Amino acid sequence: MKIKAYAKVNIFLKIIGHDGMYHQIKSRFMKVKDLYDEIEIVEAEKFNIVGDVNCVLRDNSVFKAYLALTQEYPEIKKWFIGKEIRIHKNIPEMAGLGGGSSDAAAFLRLVNEKSGLNLDTNKLIEIGKKVGSDVAFFITNADVADVYGRGDIVEVRDEKALDLEVLTPPIECSTPEVYKTYKQNFFNPAPTNFDKQETLELLNNYTPTELNDLLKPALMLYPDLYKYQDFGYFSGSGSSFFRVKT
Repeated sequence: MKIKAYAKVNIFLKIIGHDGMYHQIKSRFMKVKDLYDEIEIVEAEKFNIVGDVNCVLRDNSVFKAYLALTQEYPEIKKWFIGKEIRIHKNIPEMAGLGGGSSDAAAFLRLVNEKSGLNLDTNKLIEIGKKVGSDVAFFITNADVADVYGRGDIVEVRDEKALDLEVLTPPIECSTPEVYKTYKQNFFNPAPTNFDKQETLELLNNYTPTELNDLLKPALMLYPDLYKYQDFGYFSGSGSSFFRVKT
């Protein structure tokens, strides 16, 4: 049993405040249709999680999703006996494409369907939030959505994903460090109505810096990004840039 875990880009990402612990955002996520990891569950001698991931097991998003799910529904542990979870990575890590969050969401959706747990989307989202804020978008499996709060409030839009070209430089951007640099040097929340505008309208009328508040702090932290910024728009906290295919 296998499921695709699609990457996303941020069409825009605006910081609208800070609640004392986390930045509050307003953003639009769009699925990247031709870039995805795969989560596979196969029969095996013992339970295991394997994959070419750049972290220890306890920090892996799929393992965190497994823990969140089994803590909420301990009886599901029996279903995992004799199964191996395989993570087939294609989405670059630390690249602003949501690979870890997408993997966790795809894992939860696959287990929910194949195990007969049959939780509704809202319940899966609540479990996913324990793993990471962006997991909520991927749980919906939407092409496009506006997200709010810490990224955990999702409003699906009636839009199809555009055909996007993504460039990921050989630079790993630390999301906590980019947000920290933003707060120290650029924090200036302002009202925005970007969520009221169509995606192509945004891309045609605003610059990458206007659309993504994290571009400037990322450039400050990682000056090598300057070599790639003419490619297009900046996704998340980086390091990927994207543009609409012509």
